[in-house]
Amino acid sequence: MERNNEKIMKIESESMGLNELQAQVDTWIQTVGVRYFSELTNMAILTEEVGEVARIMSRKYGDQSFKKSDEGKELSDELADVLWVLVCIANQTGVNLSDAMRKNFEKKNLRDNTRHLENEKLKNK
Repeated sequence: MERNNEKIMKIESESMGLNELQAQVDTWIQTVGVRYFSELTNMAILTEEVGEVARIMSRKYGDQSFKKSDEGKELSDELADVLWVLVCIANQTGVNLSDAMRKNFEKKNLRDNTRHLENEKLKNK
């Protein structure tokens, strides 16, 4: 589908799993984005995007006040930017995020199954 001589990609579903997300990002990169940036460039972009999330968080939930340049910035959009770049890095390094998350849950379940319950700092006062 093209509009104004620009390629656009329509997302078919409102929700998607990680495998579908990885596939759709890859399709977009290959058709609209031309190619992936290098892994190192994407790492730098990821750092930049996380910084934008931190900026919003520190102003909305922390003690800093908003600046004129913060107007129009949405946490949801910045989080989506972080996820986008993370998916790009996963795609270009051959990481299946569904498998990685499954393994990460297993690790956390083994390592942390009582850790947080025993943490005095987390108990209600």
